Amino acid sequence: MKIYLKSLSMHLRCELQYRVSFILSFLSQILVFFSYYFALLALFTKFNNIKGFTLYEVLLCFSIIQFGFSFNELFARGIDRFDRLIISGDFDRLLLRPRSTLLQALCYDSDFVKASRLIQSIIVLIVSILHLDISWNIMRVFTLLFMLLSSCIIFFGIFLMAASYCFFTVQGLEVRNVFTDGGKHMAQYPIGVFSKGFVWFFTFIIPYSCVNYYPLLYFLGKSNSLLYAFSPLLVILYLIPSIFTFNLGMKRYTSVGS
Repeated sequence: MKIYLKSLSMHLRCELQYRVSFILSFLSQILVFFSYYFALLALFTKFNNIKGFTLYEVLLCFSIIQFGFSFNELFARGIDRFDRLIISGDFDRLLLRPRSTLLQALCYDSDFVKASRLIQSIIVLIVSILHLDISWNIMRVFTLLFMLLSSCIIFFGIFLMAASYCFFTVQGLEVRNVFTDGGKHMAQYPIGVFSKGFVWFFTFIIPYSCVNYYPLLYFLGKSNSLLYAFSPLLVILYLIPSIFTFNLGMKRYTSVGS
């Protein structure tokens, strides 16, 4: 952890060497994020609800998924850009060092500009909760925390799976965007508004529904099932195939000859 925190400090100092560029990039990310937010507002000017979900209920769903994605873009950027390690040959050096390869990959890169999205997602989360009539109890507090935690975990698992893909081919990496950026845009709405095929896929293959749909139903009082409240914890199981695939890829890695 000490090494990781030190690497974050180094990346931050590097980015702040070009303060004007950092500030402009920070502001641009704010505008990009709010373009998603205003798209939702525009949608609800035509519809009062989407399959029973009101504006602030959808915004709550939106903020949770954006929180997890931006958290990983900030703190796990090295995994998201893992293809650069393979293409440049830098991954060979990581294998020679007496530290965890995964930890070194995490330390490889960071993007503090993405902190703007993380802050904005927290703001939208707070605003949406303040506009909802929530019957607060200890289980609903834990459910909200579980949703935020599982959102971070699922995107880390997806980034790790995408990194594993780089061991087999570094071409056609746009395929992974279907599950990262594409999955993020889809999961910012309650999964139940889509067709049954989508609900099945994003429950049993990539469990977005366990992040911000089933627990959301419990949190909003639309269901009393405690199974829904604890469903975000099932996302931890998604890390098993992600880590296994990453380790399998490392065993198949044969160096770039650097």
